[in-house]
Amino acid sequence: MGRIKHWDPENSQNWISEGKHHAKRNLWISIPSLFLAFVVWQIWSVVAVKLNDVGFNFTSSELFTLAALPGLVGATLRIFFTFMPGIFGGKNWTVISTAALLLPALGIGFAVQNTATSFTTMAILAALCGIGGGNFSSSMANISFFFPKKLKGAANGLNAGIGNLGVSAVQFLTPIVITAGAFAGIVGSSQLMKDGKEVWIQNAAFIWVIPIVIVTICAFFGMDNLPNTKQSFKEQSVIFKNKHTWIMSWLYTMCFGSFIGYAAAFPLLIKSEFPEVNALQLAFLGPLVGASVRPIGGWIADKIGGAKITFWDIIIMIAATVGVIYFLNEKNFTGFLIMFIILFFTTGIANGSTFRMIPIIFEPKQAAPVLGFTAAIAAYGAFLIPKVFSWSISISNSANLALYLFIGYYVISLGVCWFFYSRKNAEVKC
Repeated sequence: MGRIKHWDPENSQNWISEGKHHAKRNLWISIPSLFLAFVVWQIWSVVAVKLNDVGFNFTSSELFTLAALPGLVGATLRIFFTFMPGIFGGKNWTVISTAALLLPALGIGFAVQNTATSFTTMAILAALCGIGGGNFSSSMANISFFFPKKLKGAANGLNAGIGNLGVSAVQFLTPIVITAGAFAGIVGSSQLMKDGKEVWIQNAAFIWVIPIVIVTICAFFGMDNLPNTKQSFKEQSVIFKNKHTWIMSWLYTMCFGSFIGYAAAFPLLIKSEFPEVNALQLAFLGPLVGASVRPIGGWIADKIGGAKITFWDIIIMIAATVGVIYFLNEKNFTGFLIMFIILFFTTGIANGSTFRMIPIIFEPKQAAPVLGFTAAIAAYGAFLIPKVFSWSISISNSANLALYLFIGYYVISLGVCWFFYSRKNAEVKC
């Protein structure tokens, strides 16, 4: 594409004449790139469930660790990836970070075919999946520059919301593609499960290789590096001196940390608490709902206000978690699933509304790195929540203790949102 010489999305005439066309093109390439990043990030949430069924001999703790490691590494990489669009340019970094997804996609595909593959090797591959998690921060920081304030909630919601669907997609498609011999003879032989069923578990990773290549090429030829958006790390690091960076990190962890952490743990949690249920047939529903409503959360927040939507959403979030505990104790899977889907719904709405708050609280050049940094902190939920569930189950043989801890976090978040942003005399009304 031709190089953009001037960029000012707040200039309505310039926005209508050409700005929105560039912005939409970059957004619609960014979205599939982020979708694939989430796919790779969450591959282990479903692959880990099947490993022992095809001959591996990992402990329950090791399997939860494999599901959690991409979250730990992804969250850490987000801290650094946040600043990359400002340093290298949005297009350049999208190309690099999307192409890097090939490393874990190919590595996992080969590793799972050999039951002698060590836990250490699997852990390294799980860690490499963190690249997908890191990509979220750079993607959001980049797209934030393209849209005027009045449209940032919807644009960020679309980018993140459809991108988040990668979590649901990998959990929905994996059970299907691993039973299909479409790649048989090309990417390795099948494995036999304990029940004698033939599967190709490597398909869970290999199926994404060609899409990653295609989107990388599209990003190279179709995206733009915007002028006047490059900033050194020193220029961007001013965000760390602003207390609202840390407050919004807390609030975004409340919703996105919950979304991605529950998504990573959900299949293994179902298998642990309801062993009679086929976890992989249903686990995708929660992330599907949470990701789908995220754009709605951003859109409503554009109309009503992010803080108000976030406040009331947290109240429902607390009620849903109480419902999960109730039905878990009653051993009622239907009620448990419904409550968890409502919980995923609330995380999705708040994901959109909190990201709408940030461009209002911060000026544009700060808002972009703040979006990325808050996303980095929140992503630790993908590591912590599976580990907390694992800890809770190991010491009490139940997930209840973990859920009570999460309720405590949500209650504190409710107070934080009310005090700083949604009460009548709040410091920043947003």
